[in-house]
Amino acid sequence: MTPLLKEIRDSPLLWMLVFVPVVLATESLAPSAHLVLFVLAVLAIVPLAALLSHATESVAEQTGDAIGGLLNATLGNLTELIIAIAALHAGEHVLVKASIAGAIVANSLFMLGACFLLGGLRYHVQEYNRAGARLHSALLLAATVALLAPAAISNFELAQGEQVLRKLSTGLSGLLIAAYGSSLLFSLRTHKDFFAAKDHNGKDEAAHWPIGLAVVTLIVVTVLVALVSEIFVASVQEAGRMLGMSPAFIGFIVVALVGGAAEMAVAFSAARQNRLDMSVAIALGSASQIALFVAPVLMILSYAIGPTPMDLQFWPGAVVMMMIATVTCCLVTNSGRSAWFVGVLLLLVYAIFAMTLYVIPPGSARS
Repeated sequence: MTPLLKEIRDSPLLWMLVFVPVVLATESLAPSAHLVLFVLAVLAIVPLAALLSHATESVAEQTGDAIGGLLNATLGNLTELIIAIAALHAGEHVLVKASIAGAIVANSLFMLGACFLLGGLRYHVQEYNRAGARLHSALLLAATVALLAPAAISNFELAQGEQVLRKLSTGLSGLLIAAYGSSLLFSLRTHKDFFAAKDHNGKDEAAHWPIGLAVVTLIVVTVLVALVSEIFVASVQEAGRMLGMSPAFIGFIVVALVGGAAEMAVAFSAARQNRLDMSVAIALGSASQIALFVAPVLMILSYAIGPTPMDLQFWPGAVVMMMIATVTCCLVTNSGRSAWFVGVLLLLVYAIFAMTLYVIPPGSARS
């Protein structure tokens, strides 16, 4: 426990952990103070993300960057999964789909672009294992095609249209989960030598925690992030109206960025340490995991916990943005090398999407 207390004592950013009990208490005492809860939740998520960053780096020192990236992507997506389950229980299918699409786009464009930019500002050229990037990009492309399929048949006048759509969504969910399981077997067992991290010259002089403390910290902090994120999502709609933000912008941009703050902190830190293999594994691994695992699991769970089942039909604007983000990732990660300007280009595409949603929200989103 001493390394953890020392880290909190020496880092002014972690002093903001005081906002965690504050936001939990405020939510209990004044649940209608949406704007206050929104601000407190953001202030609480920031130090939790930093703490999760350090713990994940310590685990990665023992497991390697590939498994470390997978671990962080899984824990980061657990928060989004819990939030989405709560929304499913309330029948908020549009919110669930917006969070799925927004997380895929944010991870593949914003997170990856920021990693390339932050690492490129410190190192002239950075290299990473392009086999891992190609695998995640290919998985993301296949998943995006699967999510495109329900939208492709939406204009057909089919008898029993809802039943046909649900059957298709169920079949696609099974295929996506099978593809995700196969990718884990391929990358972590049968062909794991393809995904060995590059030998970087950057030095990481940070003191890492014992593996036991790191794992316990990961679990506890992930639970706290999930609790605070639920408060954030519950208050963000009303707070957004007070601040003049459109509902589409809130769901697709704000919720996705705040929900992924923990894994983003880890990816940014790794990029600054010239460990771009881990950054790419977190960014693209998280995006592909959401598309291949989180989305179909939520669709299946909706039959048990939701008032009505959810399908995998996204509104056209979301599908277009996911497809563009996926194709862009496939192009920029093909060489296995990066510089700061590549990150600028990815962030530019993300900024275009954000501006579009802020000014012209998609009014035809369907549940």
